[in-house]
Order: sequence, then C-alpha cells, then structure tokens
Amino acid sequence: MSIDVHNHFYPPQYIEELKIGGGYASIEFNGHGNLIIRYEGDYNVVVKPHIDVLERIKVMDKYGIDMQILTLTTPGVEREPVDRGVKLAKIVNDSFSEIVEKYPDRFRALAILPLQSPEMALEEFRRAILDLGLNGAIIFSNINGKPLDSREFWPIYGEAERLGFPLFIHPTSPINFKFMEDYRIVPMFGFPVDTSLAVLRLILSGVMERFPSLKIVVAHLGGVLPYIIGRIDTCIQAYPEAKKVINKPASAYLKNIYFDSICYNNNILKFSCGFLGANKIMLGTDFPHQITDIENAVWRVKQLGVSGEEEKMILGENAIKVFKIN
Repeated sequence: MSIDVHNHFYPPQYIEELKIGGGYASIEFNGHGNLIIRYEGDYNVVVKPHIDVLERIKVMDKYGIDMQILTLTTPGVEREPVDRGVKLAKIVNDSFSEIVEKYPDRFRALAILPLQSPEMALEEFRRAILDLGLNGAIIFSNINGKPLDSREFWPIYGEAERLGFPLFIHPTSPINFKFMEDYRIVPMFGFPVDTSLAVLRLILSGVMERFPSLKIVVAHLGGVLPYIIGRIDTCIQAYPEAKKVINKPASAYLKNIYFDSICYNNNILKFSCGFLGANKIMLGTDFPHQITDIENAVWRVKQLGVSGEEEKMILGENAIKVFKIN
C-alpha cells in the first residue's frame, strides 16, 4: 500500500471564508484566471485537485497512490487574528473529517492548529484527534516569527506525546527572509532552511529530550539537516553554548524524527535513505502544488535498490505505524 504523507488540500469552505477578506491570507486571480492564495513571502496557485476530491483521486490512481494524508498548506491559520484563526481551523478540520468519513480507503488527515493562541490550539488538537478522528497535526516551521521551541508551545508537544499522534513540521516564510523575496527564493531555499532551523532548535532546546516519545515528521527530506548533521554534532561537542540543555549529539535525537521523501533527486534520496534508514522515510509528493513530484514519487522509491521489505516501509508501512492508520 502506498501512502502519500505530504500533500495539500483546500476545503471549499476555507476558500469561501478567505474570500470574505480582512485576514492575513488573501484571495486574488492571476492573468490566466487562476485563483491565488497570497501571503507574506509567497503564494500558492490553486488548481482543481486542491479543492476537488474526485479530481485528486483520478491523479492518485494514475500514479499509484493508494492513500493520502491530507493537510492544509501555507500560510496556515496561525497568522490570522485569534478568532479568525480558530474559526478557520475548525472549518478545515471539520471538512477533513468529513472527507475521511466519506472516503476512508483513500484519505486520512492532519489537523491545522490556531497556534497564535496555544490554549485554543491545544483544545482544537484534542478535538481533532479525539472527536474528529484525525491522525495528528501539521505545524509550521515558525509561528508568527516565534521559533517552535518557545515554551508556550510545549504543552502541544506534551499532548501529542500523550495521545501518541505525530506532528508534521511544514515550512512557511522564514523567520528572516531578507534577500529571499527576489526570484521566489523563499520556497526554493528559505523553506528547507527554516524547517532545518526549527528541528535543530527543538533538539538543542531540550524539547526532544523532555518528550522522548514525541513523534515528529519533517517535510522535504529534512531540509538541509541530513547533510550537516555531522557538522552540528561536532559543533555541539566543541561549543559550550550548544550544550546548555542537552549533553548528547543532535544525531542521537533522530530516533523519533521521520522524513518525507520529497527531494526531486534520486541520488539525494538514496543518500538520505542510506544515512537515515528506510524506517525513517515516508512517501511524499507535495501534490498538487506547482512543484509536485507525484509523477515520480513512487518511481523514485522503486529506484532506490533497497530490499522489498524496505521499499514497503517507505511506500506505506512507516506511515501506517507513525500515523496510527487502521
């Protein structure tokens, strides 16, 4: 069974709410008549599979995807005013629950959380898991410019650990994107860098130490983290400032961190599989964004040259385990 853990869907009710205007995310149309969701630092072009479940299923069938774990995408809801953010989160999560109930063989979903109010986010997380039956939550690489290791977010990590469901870290406009606004560098380079910064801070601040059973899933094959983990470990050993909270190398905390397969390059995926292990990687496509890799995602995994059992782990078995899919 192939399960795509990284893809995005806009419930039509969410789109209609954005059209009212007055919030952080805005709706416009480009010169080709495409719907655009714009926010500070980037934008998304909305295509039919973003909002149409049946169109999405057609593409899934074409490229060998049995199931998708749906998520909202940038800019999320946490940059809206609190009341609007909570309302949007409930709209999205309720819509996802309805889709999963209608198509249980094809979809699961992750909650979106109004993290501009950690208390409301915690309440919505519990509702999404316990009442709506969702399989975790997506959080972004920074929350209104606040790093994910900020103490106000620790109760979310504690509850995710207690309930046994993962948090999926997806990038958003970096904490500092100076010199990234030209050439659309924000999603090209800023996203993987901000993701890596978020995960590193979770490690160095002691979040992963404090919540040793917390499961984290990281977008885009971990950004740049797998390639510089040796440097990070060396720096932790050398710099007293880096070991204020932890006394182990950063690589020791990767045991509960998982990565999706989106990297667009067979050699990079093969390297990461060898370094991280097949038990740490899950299929992802970034569908249906402009840079989706859905056409090649399953094929790339099949080109790895790993054992049949390892291939099954990457394509679906890891996701079943981590996201508690039954």
